[in-house]
Amino acid sequence: MCCSACPSCTNASSSRFMYAFILLVGTVLGAIALSPGLQDTLKKLPFCINSTSTYSSKAIDTFSGGSLQVDCEYALGYMAVYRVCFGMACFFALMALIMLGVKSSRDPRSHIQNNFWPLKFLICFGAAIGAIFIPDGSFGPAMMWVGLIGGLAFILVQLVIIVDFAHSLAESWIEGAENSRGYYYALAGVTLLGYILSLTGITLLYIYFTTSTGCGINKFFISINLIFCLAISVISVLPAVQERLPHSGLLQSSLVTLYTVYLTWSAVANNPEKACNPGMFGLMEGFGNGTTTTTIAPPPNPSHNSKVTFDTTNIIGLVVWLLCILYNCISSAVEVSKITHDNSEKRDTEAATGADGKPSTDNEVEGVTYSWSMFHIVFVCASLYVMMTLTNWYKPNSDIELFNGNEASMWVKIISSWLGVFIYGWSLAAPIILSNRDFS
Repeated sequence: MCCSACPSCTNASSSRFMYAFILLVGTVLGAIALSPGLQDTLKKLPFCINSTSTYSSKAIDTFSGGSLQVDCEYALGYMAVYRVCFGMACFFALMALIMLGVKSSRDPRSHIQNNFWPLKFLICFGAAIGAIFIPDGSFGPAMMWVGLIGGLAFILVQLVIIVDFAHSLAESWIEGAENSRGYYYALAGVTLLGYILSLTGITLLYIYFTTSTGCGINKFFISINLIFCLAISVISVLPAVQERLPHSGLLQSSLVTLYTVYLTWSAVANNPEKACNPGMFGLMEGFGNGTTTTTIAPPPNPSHNSKVTFDTTNIIGLVVWLLCILYNCISSAVEVSKITHDNSEKRDTEAATGADGKPSTDNEVEGVTYSWSMFHIVFVCASLYVMMTLTNWYKPNSDIELFNGNEASMWVKIISSWLGVFIYGWSLAAPIILSNRDFS
């Protein structure tokens, strides 16, 4: 009775939300695994019992000298998140392979895309449960590099979604401003707010992540991205750009600038240099004062020694991730609706009925509105991005003093910010450079 009251999940539009729901459930499970109260339970799972990572009990001098390896005593929650997201990524990768070459919902594989939801949940989280039996060791570092690549790809996808949202919003508000000045004020207000937040963020990055005599790499990252953001803002209002892209303007540039500032903050927050990353090294309190050498014995209670953290950058990253996933699903459903209403009455009738004359729950009979395979590839990247975000982009089996400092993560994030600015800048310059092409 309860199920009959729920909306149908056997058509292409609602299927997108069901896949997003699978992703959301996996994310919630990963977040629960970070809970301090679960660390004793996670210690008993096979990936820790069969761990090939050795605990180092060498004497260490805090921030200098010795080495203390991160293993099941310190990264239980992170290791569990790796396995949950590994299961989701495998599921969506399998779906991407199955859906290769689907042209319309008449393809028999459309039933796999739009049906069998209990089985899909079972396969997805069954893969995560199976990953629990993979011992620690090479699995963590290998998944880190896979996660870095997938995270980089999804960061660029997020930027495209943000720019698409900004274009749609600007177009809607500009048309509305012809009848009401309120839309004009909203457009100006959101644009101004975006630049104010960006300028505030840049100022705080200079204050907290640089020093007067050092942190040259952080200064370079912040300064070069500031220059890039100023450049795309100027380009977006050039007369030549406005002539070919009349709806382009400062609203889109302000959101791209704000997102770039966030990526810069996230990048410098992974800097392994102690003096240039004030937020990370608070984890090291209690291990010594820098002048005394202390021998660390394996701790009896891992929940008291866990170095799992979840900071503000990760919370913001997950919020942006969730909004982008929802917007992508909603905008796809709206596009399907537009196509359906633009078709002729005969085509609507054919799409609404199946071969046996009964109502069809599929709305892509004449052709899919997007690549189903690419949709699942994006969700593979989204799963890997969630994995890296929940684990602070940490480096498995690293020294305890570099636990959340990962130079590879830092460079991936900063390079993704440069690629994002380049993609947006090219979308503005391309109509001018390639004047013989239609970009409408």
